[in-house]
Amino acid sequence: MEVVLIVLVIAVVFVVRSIKVVPQQHAWVVERLGKYESTLAPGLNLLVPFIDRVAYQHSLKEIPLDVPSQVCITKDNTQLTVDGILYFQVTDAMRASYGSSNYIIAITQLAQTTLRSVIGRMELDKTFEERAAINTSVVLSLDEAALNWGVKVLRYEIKDLTPPAEILRSMQAQITAEREKRALIAASEGRRQEQINIATGAREAAIARSEGDKQAEINKAQGAAAAITAVATASADAIRQIAAAIGSPGGEQAVQLKVAEKAIDAYHALAKTNNSMIVPGNMSEVSGLIATAMAVMKGAGAGAASAKP
Repeated sequence: MEVVLIVLVIAVVFVVRSIKVVPQQHAWVVERLGKYESTLAPGLNLLVPFIDRVAYQHSLKEIPLDVPSQVCITKDNTQLTVDGILYFQVTDAMRASYGSSNYIIAITQLAQTTLRSVIGRMELDKTFEERAAINTSVVLSLDEAALNWGVKVLRYEIKDLTPPAEILRSMQAQITAEREKRALIAASEGRRQEQINIATGAREAAIARSEGDKQAEINKAQGAAAAITAVATASADAIRQIAAAIGSPGGEQAVQLKVAEKAIDAYHALAKTNNSMIVPGNMSEVSGLIATAMAVMKGAGAGAASAKP
């Protein structure tokens, strides 16, 4: 019974040491008698018991690595504390096992030295503006060196850039001054636009008033012209009617009578407007006018009588 139990234990040990199940996105490095033999892929794998052994186990997933913060000196001799994070992935399990004693420490140190070198070629203001360029430079330098370690550097991101407190206060004052400057410029532009709008409105109002005055004068002139035309037309019609009346029977005698009456009325009105008595220089003129008027009246009466049946 004891022998059977011993055999069963030895069989279990053999099975455990010979069968290996590798998880997905992992790679296990196998050594045979201390020498690299193979890399186990995900799934079920068989080993030679007591001869083969799993020496290294690597994850093939993307791994974030926090790079410790460090003080860098810029081109204009300003200290700058930089903190970042690195993303990498193991692409060759064999090189990752034998290329470096600790590829994580190697990548971290190389990231710090490369970052110091890149920051040292830039001025302080540029470091805040060129974060993307800094990240790209670090990735290119790390990826070239990490190739021998079986590692692929995917990207590097700067988490924080912290200048000294004095520099930070100066930068804040500069930003405040710049914002105040932009506010003053915006206010002056607003006042300028307001003055332009007022001047434009006044000009358009003046043009509208002048156009209105012009149209009023045109209308007034057209009205005056129409009135003159109407008066002239009426005068012409009156003259034509008078001429027609004179040409009719008795028209000439009527005109003579009207002239005599107007002359007598003129003398009468002239006498009323003066304190002195005004007497015609030739009295025969008055009698001639009266005689003429009487003759005209008689002629008119005779004409009327003969006209009756």
